[in-house]
Amino acid sequence: MFTIIGMLVVLAAVVGGYLMERGNLLVLLQPAELLIIGGAAAGTLLIANPMPVVIRILKGMAAPFLPSRFSRNSYLETLKMLNELFVFARKNGVVALEAHIEDPQKSDLFSKYPAFIKHHHSLYFVCDTLRMSVSGGIGPFELEQMMDLDIEVHHHEIGVPVAALTTVADALPGLGIVAAVLGVVITMGALGGPPEEIGQKVAAALVGTFLGILLCYGFVGPLASFMAKLNDQEAQYYHCLRVGVISFAKGNNPIMAAEFARRAIPHELRPTFHEMETACRGEKNAAKQAA
Repeated sequence: MFTIIGMLVVLAAVVGGYLMERGNLLVLLQPAELLIIGGAAAGTLLIANPMPVVIRILKGMAAPFLPSRFSRNSYLETLKMLNELFVFARKNGVVALEAHIEDPQKSDLFSKYPAFIKHHHSLYFVCDTLRMSVSGGIGPFELEQMMDLDIEVHHHEIGVPVAALTTVADALPGLGIVAAVLGVVITMGALGGPPEEIGQKVAAALVGTFLGILLCYGFVGPLASFMAKLNDQEAQYYHCLRVGVISFAKGNNPIMAAEFARRAIPHELRPTFHEMETACRGEKNAAKQAA
């Protein structure tokens, strides 16, 4: 929502200021200049990146216009899920978790949390770690190293589209100059004609530089910056999962492990301990009633 508002503010400020100076808005409408800049930018994107990266860039550019995956409620649901998972392992033994982590899509434990199941990487980030704890006999230190490695690899992977889009944004002013130079070439061919025609061609050439700079600093660059912040939020979420799982692997009781995970949540999204405790107790009461 705020992304759309920000774009409208950029357009309103630029166009409004131009109109206040009694500029002719039709002069800024130069489809040929936009085609040169946009087409060249798309071409450089295809040259520099394989198709999977391009697809991830397009998906990433759509993310700022969608509701955020990470909110106070989503973190609270994650804490409830971790607590229920740990309570089940404490009551029935860690080996009893094997049936749930081998096929989490059909698990009664995970099916209560469709938002968590929907994101496969976070789901298997938890399940694969617990699988190694159950079947491999790996200690908490080795589990922590494995989870850190997984987070590092994933963060690098999701950072590739951001870096590629930032490179395109940095190239846009230069592509605007290319469009302007082509406009100057056309203008030179029109020398000797009416002054009005020459003036229009010079204006069209300058619009190319204007569009390149505006697209870079007003739209594409900020989108890349927003995508980078979303990646940081995702890394914080995986850090929360890691802290909770490792805390339980070290022998802490379920609510204490969930508290460790809660402390890893950023302050603006962190539920209070009372909220977490109430939610977890609600899950316990529901389980007792079902039994």
